[in-house]
Amino acid sequence: MTVSFRNLDVSWLGYATVRIESESGYVVYLDPGRYGVLDDYYARDGDLVCVTHDHHYDSDAIRSVAKEDATVVVFEGVDASNIDRDVAAVEDLPYEVVRVGEEEHLTAGPVDLWTLAAYNEADGPHTRDDGSLVHPPGFGCGFLLSVDGTKVFWPGDSDVLAGFEQLSVDLFLANIGGSIVMDRHEAADLAAALNPGLVLPIHYNTIDLLSADPEAFAADVAARGVPVVLEDPEDHTV
Repeated sequence: MTVSFRNLDVSWLGYATVRIESESGYVVYLDPGRYGVLDDYYARDGDLVCVTHDHHYDSDAIRSVAKEDATVVVFEGVDASNIDRDVAAVEDLPYEVVRVGEEEHLTAGPVDLWTLAAYNEADGPHTRDDGSLVHPPGFGCGFLLSVDGTKVFWPGDSDVLAGFEQLSVDLFLANIGGSIVMDRHEAADLAAALNPGLVLPIHYNTIDLLSADPEAFAADVAARGVPVVLEDPEDHTV
């Protein structure tokens, strides 16, 4: 199933991969690929592709979703030489590539895009046993996109950071994987604070590290009076 919300059709394709299409036919992909979620998927219909950090950078997946004239927005810290997978360097991608920091604004077609910091806090709940961070400050970003006027928030791989609750959000793509990112309880608290028109949880149950209970999350969010929907990526034919 694809979720229709206001003027957008939104599909969660697995892991952190989300496809957003506006009424005008403009297509945005967020963090495409990895863990087989786009195996045999060659839509090549993406006008805008956004990548938050190294863990979600998959050059083959970008090639499978992006149009020839696509704009690819990649966080400035993404570095193929630091990734223990076979990926092409960002500068070798055959698209218009825009590097962004943690506090940027740009426009691509009908989309206004803002970046936000995304990280695990040193004194927060999602540190390794030795106190180190999987997502330290400066490692990645989140995205707030206004697509034909509908604001979509993807926080990336992050704790719930100060300031998130003050954003104006219509659709919250809630990262509920837990362990190394916000868990379903933290994401539900943030959903209540944001009070968006709709919450769609993503980035869970792809790998053991991201195990979560989406039904419990949905019940928690709905009990707070916030609309929520569950999207099963296995429903999509690729």
